[in-house]
Amino acid sequence: MTASHFLVETLFGLYLMVVILRLWLQLVRADFYNPFSQFVVKVTQPIVGPLRRVIPAMGKFDTATFVIALIIACLKTFVIVSLVRGLSIDPFSLMIVGVIEVIKEVFNLMFWMLIIRALLSWVSQGQNPIEYVIAQLTEPFLRPIRKIIPPIGGLDLSILVAIIALQFVELLLTQYIGAF
Repeated sequence: MTASHFLVETLFGLYLMVVILRLWLQLVRADFYNPFSQFVVKVTQPIVGPLRRVIPAMGKFDTATFVIALIIACLKTFVIVSLVRGLSIDPFSLMIVGVIEVIKEVFNLMFWMLIIRALLSWVSQGQNPIEYVIAQLTEPFLRPIRKIIPPIGGLDLSILVAIIALQFVELLLTQYIGAF
């Protein structure tokens, strides 16, 4: 991996992560007065705001933010392919790779949010605003697991089960995509 490839991968990946976080925050109706949520909105608003005037939301799903995530993933792929091969990529393939890139980033973000929540549960007292938003983001995944596997002796295994399930689904998708 060259330095320019690393830089493109990192910068596009970080912004894609923030855009996906915005979409996720909206889906779970997280507290938008939280400093972390405000940061995510302020960083993405210059690009998402104008597009929201053109592309309406579909219920709770912010279509404009999703389109921005796809565009960023496609741009990332296009720039990396151009750096590596010096060739262009056909639009259909670029769109498919962009969708796969967004899905991979969603899984990656979910994984790290669950890890951070688990680590914060050991050291934090629950007063941190970032911890509150992370709880809002991850609770919709953990609540159904807790209904099946309640905390055992004060030990909540739902995060571990969620991480294992997430990794399993990611492996299944990787195998499915690799078959084509």
